[in-house]
Amino acid sequence: MLEAVPLLQRADAPPERFWAAVAVLALRLVARGRIVPSVATGGFDAWRVGPLDPEDAECVRRLAAHQPVELVRAFLDAVADELPRTADSAGVEPHPVGDDVRLSLRLEIEPDGPSRAVVQAHSLADPARVVDARELPPGDVVPALRRAARTWPPLERLLDDAVPDALPLDDDEIEDLLSGAAARLAGAGVDVHWPKELVRDVRPFVHASGRSFVDDMRFEWGLSVDGEPLSEAELDELASAQRPIVRLRGRWALVDAGTARRAGNRELEPALGALVSGSTEVDGAEVEVRGMDALRKQLTAESEIPQPPGLNATLRHYQLDGLRWLDRLLSLGLGGCLADDMGLGKTITLIAVHLHRGGGPALIVCPASLLGNWEREIERFAPGVGVRRFHGTRRSLDDVRGFVLTTYGTLRVDAEALAGVRWGMVVADEAQHVKNHRSGTAKALRAIPCRARVALTGTPVENDLADLWSILDWTTPGLLGTAAEFRRHWVRRIEQEPGAAQRFSRLVRPFLLRRRKSDPGVAPELPPKTETDLPVQLTPEQAGLYAAVVRETMAEIRESEGIQRRGLVVRLLTSLKQICNHPAHFLGGGELEGRSGKLELLDELLGTILAEGGSVLVFTQYVEMAKLLERHLAGQDIATRLLHGGTPVPQRERMVREFQEGAVPVFLLSLKAAGTGLNLTRADHVVHYDRWWNPAVEDQATDRAHRIGRTRPVQVHRMITEGTVEDRIAGMLHRKRSLAESVLASGEAALTELSDAELAELVGPGGAR
Repeated sequence: MLEAVPLLQRADAPPERFWAAVAVLALRLVARGRIVPSVATGGFDAWRVGPLDPEDAECVRRLAAHQPVELVRAFLDAVADELPRTADSAGVEPHPVGDDVRLSLRLEIEPDGPSRAVVQAHSLADPARVVDARELPPGDVVPALRRAARTWPPLERLLDDAVPDALPLDDDEIEDLLSGAAARLAGAGVDVHWPKELVRDVRPFVHASGRSFVDDMRFEWGLSVDGEPLSEAELDELASAQRPIVRLRGRWALVDAGTARRAGNRELEPALGALVSGSTEVDGAEVEVRGMDALRKQLTAESEIPQPPGLNATLRHYQLDGLRWLDRLLSLGLGGCLADDMGLGKTITLIAVHLHRGGGPALIVCPASLLGNWEREIERFAPGVGVRRFHGTRRSLDDVRGFVLTTYGTLRVDAEALAGVRWGMVVADEAQHVKNHRSGTAKALRAIPCRARVALTGTPVENDLADLWSILDWTTPGLLGTAAEFRRHWVRRIEQEPGAAQRFSRLVRPFLLRRRKSDPGVAPELPPKTETDLPVQLTPEQAGLYAAVVRETMAEIRESEGIQRRGLVVRLLTSLKQICNHPAHFLGGGELEGRSGKLELLDELLGTILAEGGSVLVFTQYVEMAKLLERHLAGQDIATRLLHGGTPVPQRERMVREFQEGAVPVFLLSLKAAGTGLNLTRADHVVHYDRWWNPAVEDQATDRAHRIGRTRPVQVHRMITEGTVEDRIAGMLHRKRSLAESVLASGEAALTELSDAELAELVGPGGAR
């Protein structure tokens, strides 16, 4: 060959000129290092041209138009084998071995005998050139095969073969390819091609059956082939086959071992969340749930329920929607969480639900500070239905009917008695109190048997999604799985996967009704100002102080006359109002926690308001009480500002500016100092911690927020201590406001003219329910 090349370059005849062109190409390839070592047919070493880049391959194709390509390649290889052995070839750097070949595996499945993986080679220079490995010299295939064996070790067996063309496969190796080895090989550049005649569309699903969501549900795992479900007999045959290659309906299918095992153990635990979402997780994989479309539609079916005839009010349209939503869930044996913003009427909606459904007494569990509010709202909106408190030392469940009110504390200590009643409905108000499902209160609530469970809260998620899980796991067990399953399946996915939050929202939406004041069609239905009286109970300490002061001071009043008597009356009223506020206010100091019903209610209000991102004004007549509140809220890391008559003007202006700009959410205000002249339109809540005798003064204070420039409704909360002088004055204001305004316009001075009997009736304890 070394002698022939120079002669061919000088030849004139056409055949010689053709081979001269082939020789020139060979010389160029060798000069560029496009040669690789290989093994010749006789078993001795040889050099060959390669790898060919696209331009080189195009040259070979043009030359092959005149002579067979095998002859052209043989000539090129002959030149490549001679030149590297000469002294002039010291500068030639051969190309790395095997880099011009990419392998793939073509599987040939024999269900009744051994299967095998045929090794195929792909030319990187000529992508259209694909041949079985046996058609190439072993030196072309072995380097690429060695690299592939690092990813899938069974290929190492081919490295010892003289012709590494096909690998026999056992069932375990086919199972290994099915279970992930094929994907790993593809990642390493080695594609695995399964036979076309095999069924690859084998998909698991879950079939749900039953007439309701709670009574007779049955879940069974199934398998479909090309979209058609397999029968139970076919699934049993699959489970007993014990091979990854199974004969199904006249065709062969590849089925992994996990799927085959599941075919023999098909029954699953019913899961409400799976029914609603249409999918569930089985053995770590997402599986479609079939068979419950009709039942799922019932969750969103529209119903035309009129307002209950016994309701002494007219429901707004969104409250009527809430009634229909709750009734639909409860009729299906499910529960729900009504999570409307404060002031949208959760209480009246719940009362309407009970009136519409009937069916036994309703148990309302709420914080102690809300007992009075529930009782009064029920008496106002559902007169004659009946309401009692299961609270305090005298509590009974004899002849239970209508509404029964209890507290979370009473529930915890008397759960057994409450669980013995056949309740038509159990309601957890301010349900964030049971967000810790491990707490004794939450366990006691879960111990009360009842199919109709309703949670009421303005803050369904206070800290994290676990709060919502705890509430919905009580109202709608099985929707979100166990706490561990919920963390694994939802919390982590929502944190990591785009779109997971939307999927979670679709799942819980049928069971969680959340409306905000800012929602279209809701806020316009609200009046510009909503006023609510919030009755609270005296603590035992407050009740003892109140009775002692009334007894001692009334004895002094009866023995006095004129200005002395009027002074004693004013002192009595002031002392009683201070006791209603807080024992520390009356006594001049001391601990704050657990001693005042008002302070407990204020904590409840602020917890909800601040969780909703609201701002609040808290008015009190007494600077001393405002300072106690400031100290108490500072201990809870709630930012406040305190404005009173002694606040300098520059500081006053700075405080107003900070509140209006949202730097602090709570503004504590002395009623006289801040009742006029301020524009505090950022506030959407106003709390009157204690009552002023003149309602016009309270209105002026409220108007600091409810004035021109305000774009959202204002919620006004007036705290009233039950069974006290505050309670009786509030009753006068509620029954005959116009008369009360004229009688009480001069404040406490008008009350000093009452007779001893009238005064005793006004201030005497014992009116608390």
